[in-house]
Amino acid sequence: MTLPRTSAVPVASVLAASLALFMSGCSSNTKSDTPSGGGGGGGSSSSSTSGISGRVAFLMPDEGSTRYEQHDRPGFEKRLKELCPKCTPLYNNANADASKQQQQFNAALTQGAKVIVLDAVDTTAAASLVQAAHARNVKVVAYDRPIPSGADFYVSFDNERIGRLISTSLVDHLKKSGISATGGGLLEVNGSPTDAAAGLIKKGQHEGIATGSYKKLAEYDVPDWTPAKAQDWVAGQISRFGKQIKGVVAANDGTAGGAIAAFKAAGMNPVPPVSGNDAIDTALQLIISGDQYNTISKPSEIVGGAAADAASAFLSGKVPPSTAKLFNTPSKLFTPKIITRENIKTEIFDTKIASAASICTSAYAAACTKLGIS
Repeated sequence: MTLPRTSAVPVASVLAASLALFMSGCSSNTKSDTPSGGGGGGGSSSSSTSGISGRVAFLMPDEGSTRYEQHDRPGFEKRLKELCPKCTPLYNNANADASKQQQQFNAALTQGAKVIVLDAVDTTAAASLVQAAHARNVKVVAYDRPIPSGADFYVSFDNERIGRLISTSLVDHLKKSGISATGGGLLEVNGSPTDAAAGLIKKGQHEGIATGSYKKLAEYDVPDWTPAKAQDWVAGQISRFGKQIKGVVAANDGTAGGAIAAFKAAGMNPVPPVSGNDAIDTALQLIISGDQYNTISKPSEIVGGAAADAASAFLSGKVPPSTAKLFNTPSKLFTPKIITRENIKTEIFDTKIASAASICTSAYAAACTKLGIS
């Protein structure tokens, strides 16, 4: 089944689209992928666990991306209903406000939630929320963004691997394109400094950049992953470095969109290669048009399902199976997939993750035809 995706946005309105669609660095609107160490949806049986019941909170961080309503929440609630028909999901979104999320977390405790799945606005500050939950014998599943201290379980895509993939892919592309490392280098646009997942992506990006001989001209941690702030920073670096900029390693499609908008506003044609992450519709269009070099396909429905698996295990008095340990927390990490123009047709369109009807609008029709996307 192809799930609903964000609406298509032309290149000319990248910045406007970014303010509505690009926010979040750690999941996407894609449909399926292979987890590291298990099958999709958490890898466990779809049969319900008889006798268990309870309230399970699913607390998401922001409304800047449609992914939480369209993909994460439905994936979580569908799987929870399969496993625990008597369970009641409690959903809230903090709209990038850590204080608001604390209120929502406390409200979930008051409402009697037995497990709380938390995608934290501020992952460091979330440690105190975990302590409050444990004081009531409530389990906390860190979702998408790891909580560096105290969570009972963590489910996500492998964020450090994402950073390595997007940066290594871009560096390899520059090498193969014959773009000299002499007299220039790369910009690095990272995610939010309050997001531990962004820190993991950043670490991976540093490792990937180190595989080449391109020096880093400058880097920036974008507050709240805000595309407009990424655009402003890149615009400043264009004024500073100009054509010395050989490429941009951007941590997600939002920051990538901001970078691309800055280059276009500066009249730089062609736009230097820019990485991304999330495979949202606008990023797919930018890859098709050649304005963005890569992105990451990572289906948030699967991570939502894995969170429901973990919650139902805790409700049953069991320990969820893990494939890794991160921040001393048992974790289930899924494997992301790099997407470029070379494989976008086979990996995105042939697999029905996205449809040509939604992506290949008039502005992109010719480019889609060249790639055999119809």
